[in-house]
Amino acid sequence: MNSAAHREAVLRDVLDRWKTAVDAHDPQQAASLFTEDAIFQGLHPYAVGRQGVAEYYDSQPLGMTAAYRILETRRIADGGAVLGYLSVDFSFTDRPTLSVLLSTLLKQATDGWYISHYQVSRLD
Repeated sequence: MNSAAHREAVLRDVLDRWKTAVDAHDPQQAASLFTEDAIFQGLHPYAVGRQGVAEYYDSQPLGMTAAYRILETRRIADGGAVLGYLSVDFSFTDRPTLSVLLSTLLKQATDGWYISHYQVSRLD
């Protein structure tokens, strides 16, 4: 887990599935990638837990897609957590692309990796 390549592979595995769920407008699938007690901060008031994540993604417009680029990764603790810092472009069918920065913390569970913290920032 010390290598940047391994951390990036962990992030890509989870975030590729997140992107697929976002692009398909599948809020339940997106929420399943988060821990039960995840702290989620999109561009609306924050939520805690999968239900809040599902409600957030359900409120997003049909046709919205996500494209991400990993900027930085860090190992947290003894390898059971990975911090990712990304740029994400959300594209829409009826308005300009929204570019944001995303900080995310992934935690390892016995059955895989899950997002436990997700925070979006806009710099404009």
